Amino acid sequence: MPPPLEAPQSICSFGAARANVTPPVGIYHRMWGAAAHERSTGVHRPLTATAAGIAPVGRPGEGVVLIALDHCLFWDAEMDRLLDAIASKPGVGRDRLLVAFSHTHAAGLMDVRRADRPGGDLIAPYLADLADRLAGLVAEALDRAEPATLNYATGRCDLAAHRDLFDEVGGRYVCGFHPDGPADDTVLVVRVTAADGRLLATMVNYACHPTTLAWENTLISPDYPGAMREVVEQATGVPCLFLQGASGELGPREGFVGDPAVADRNGRRLGHAALAALEGMPPPRTRFEYAGAVESGAVLGPWHHAPLDADRLRALEDWDLERWTVALPYHPDLPTTEATREDRGRWESEERAARERSDATHAAECRAFVERMDRQLIRLADLPPGPTFPFEVLIWRTGDVAWVAVKGEHYQHLQVEIRRRIPAAPILVLTIVNGWQPGYLPAAAAYGKGIYQAEIAVLAAGSLETLTDEVAARLQKWFPA
Repeated sequence: MPPPLEAPQSICSFGAARANVTPPVGIYHRMWGAAAHERSTGVHRPLTATAAGIAPVGRPGEGVVLIALDHCLFWDAEMDRLLDAIASKPGVGRDRLLVAFSHTHAAGLMDVRRADRPGGDLIAPYLADLADRLAGLVAEALDRAEPATLNYATGRCDLAAHRDLFDEVGGRYVCGFHPDGPADDTVLVVRVTAADGRLLATMVNYACHPTTLAWENTLISPDYPGAMREVVEQATGVPCLFLQGASGELGPREGFVGDPAVADRNGRRLGHAALAALEGMPPPRTRFEYAGAVESGAVLGPWHHAPLDADRLRALEDWDLERWTVALPYHPDLPTTEATREDRGRWESEERAARERSDATHAAECRAFVERMDRQLIRLADLPPGPTFPFEVLIWRTGDVAWVAVKGEHYQHLQVEIRRRIPAAPILVLTIVNGWQPGYLPAAAAYGKGIYQAEIAVLAAGSLETLTDEVAARLQKWFPA
C-alpha cells in the first residue's frame, strides 16, 4: 500500500485588503543615474498595496500584518515615519508590521530631501497620504480576518537570470544578463481559502529584480509584478500579493529597457508559472491517498483526496515567531562621509566642465556619479555607529511552512542555501522588508572583483553567509532533519 501524499499547508486567521497607491503624475521619478528626466510623465500600470493579516487561530495579537507595496525602497527616515504612522492606529504593533517592497525601479525615488528637485515637492504630501491609506488598509484587512487554510506549492520560472557579467572588452564587471550564471528559478505560491471554500488571496514569492524598465522609461510602473498579478487575478478573482525574494544578483534576462510592453511580457511569464503551480494544488485540508484496486479492463488503482483527521488539523494550527539581531561587521574599507562629499564635488565640477565644452556623453556620466554619491551619503548617514551593523531578522512558522523577513538586498545564496538545508518545508524568503539598509549583502565570492553590489556594500565579505547560517540554524529547530 503506497503511503498517502500531503501537500504543505497551514491553518490560521487571515484577512486581506487592497488599495491603489499610485503617486501623482509629475512627481519626482529619477531612480536611475543614467536617466535624463526628473518627473514622471504618465502611468503604465497603477501601483498597489495589499495588506494581509496573518495570525494564529484565536490569537490575533500574536500575528503579523504583511503589506506588499509597489515601491523600490524607502530610506530609513521615510520608512520610520511610515511605520510609526501605521502603528499609531489601533490594531497592530510596529514590531509585527512588515512592509515588503516589490522593488520596482519605475515607481520613483521617494526621498523627501529632494523637495527642491523637479516634482520633489510632491513627495512629502504623497508619503503622508500613503501612510493614511496603508493604516486604513491594515484596519480593513484585520476586520476581514477569518479562519483560513494556506496551501503551498513550488513552481519554476526562468524569467530571472544572473546579472554579474564580466565585460571582456571593457575588462570589468557590469550589471547585465550573464547567460552562464546560476539563477534560482523557484516560484513559491500560496493559496488562501476560507473555511467555506471561498478563495481569499494568493501570494507569489519570487526572486528577480523588477528592472525591466530603466532610465529611458518615464512612466510610473510596478514593472513585471503588475502584469503577473493581472494574469493570476483574472484567473482567481482575488488579490495576488507579490513578495520579492533574494534577488541581489538576479534580474530579468530582457531588461533595462524603456518599453512597458517588455515588462508586461516578463510579468505574464511569471504569472503563468504561478497559475500552473496553483492549478496543481489539492483541495485544502486534504491528503491524496490510494483508494484501492478497481476491476475494469485492467486492474485500476485510483487515488482520491481524503479529509485530514482532527489531530493533523490541530497540528496545522501550530504557530511560532522569533525575532533576533545578528551583529554583522562593516566593510573594512567603508568610505567616509568626507571622502564621499569630496568625490561628489569633483564629479559635479567635471559635469559642469563637460557641459561647457558640449560633451553631453561625459556630462551624463558625471551626473550619474553625482547621483551615486548622493545616495552613498544617505546610506552612510543612516548607518548605526560601532564596528557592526545590528541586522534584525524575523521568522515565523505556521503549520508546515516557515517565513523569513529581512531588510536589504541579498544574493540568492540566502534562499537557496536555507531551502537546501531544510528540504522538508517550504521556506518563503521575503527581502527589502521595512527598509533597504544595510543595502546589498553579496556572496563572499563577489567581493574584490569590481562587482557593483559588492563595491557599494557596507558590510564585510562573509556577512551573507553568517546571516544564512544563523537563520538556517533557527529554522532547523522547527524542522529538524
